[in-house]
Amino acid sequence: MLWSHAPHVPRHPDPRSGPSPRNPNPGGWQPEIRHDWTRDEVAALIDLPFPELIFRAQLAHRAYFDPTRVQISTLLSIKTGGCPEDCAYCPQSALHEKSVKAERLMALEKVLTEARAAKAAGAGRFCMGAAWRSPKERDLDTVCAMIKGVKSLGLETCVTLGMLDGDQSRRLKEAGLDYYNHNLDTSPEYYDKIITTRTYQDRLDTLSNVRDAGINVCCGGIVGMGEDESDRAGLIASLASLPQHPESVPINLLVRVEGTPLAEAEAVDPITFARVVAAARITMPASHVRLAAGRELMSDEAHALVFLAGANSIFCGDKLLTTPNPAEHRDRKLLANLGMKPMTEGH
Repeated sequence: MLWSHAPHVPRHPDPRSGPSPRNPNPGGWQPEIRHDWTRDEVAALIDLPFPELIFRAQLAHRAYFDPTRVQISTLLSIKTGGCPEDCAYCPQSALHEKSVKAERLMALEKVLTEARAAKAAGAGRFCMGAAWRSPKERDLDTVCAMIKGVKSLGLETCVTLGMLDGDQSRRLKEAGLDYYNHNLDTSPEYYDKIITTRTYQDRLDTLSNVRDAGINVCCGGIVGMGEDESDRAGLIASLASLPQHPESVPINLLVRVEGTPLAEAEAVDPITFARVVAAARITMPASHVRLAAGRELMSDEAHALVFLAGANSIFCGDKLLTTPNPAEHRDRKLLANLGMKPMTEGH
């Protein structure tokens, strides 16, 4: 089997012994965690007949998670605009024709007010993003204070600040940081079509520094930037072949923003997007696979399809950094309609 070296897993298990709400994985089987996935293997997964692909994704999902539970996070832009990077998808780049106005780093108390609101709305993790190439030391002091303050509220913490060296990573760990987000974005081969101001290896180096500091990794990519199916397979293979799989794998659907080089990119249909999510679930079965940017573009039916493909984490709140996100009441209604509930931290 492409997705596992476990030959004793039945292709079509007896439904009488199948998962139940009280025991989503009654047989106790778990797929092998691999770190040697190839692009060709992942491409073959993505190209499976859709029912077979979803079946395999469901087996992998239920081996590690309750399929009725969803991890809820909130993302706040603590420093918006003025970024010196040229990421083709991002309206925060100062190098694009149109970009969002550069703002100062948000004040500590304002961040904590937002974190309290996120917790009241059901979030278990609070994520903070700053449009930097790499943080300056004085700004890192403030971010560390934010991390300590958010942790004191009983929330998990995540930040995305650009590239980090070893000392910066250790400082964030000492402040109590739980997760660091740093996406690979796309395949190594397609990367320079999207970003030229930092290399793929720069991103891998930051991930290594974060890991060495003992911080959990949040790392994924974006679908819909003009890449082909081989590049999507290359992204998933790169993530699944890291020495340790990211604990969180955000799969973003491109939000086409006027004034960015990708404003006219061709839209990706929900089934194609679900195939990528399913490949992420099968190759990284113990990771949270998150629906991130682009959910505002997805119907309730598309959300349901991607949850079936193995996604089990979302961002809640009206905005993700600078792009729209479904309103909180819509997410509550959607999850209720699907019979799904927020998961508790660590489960």
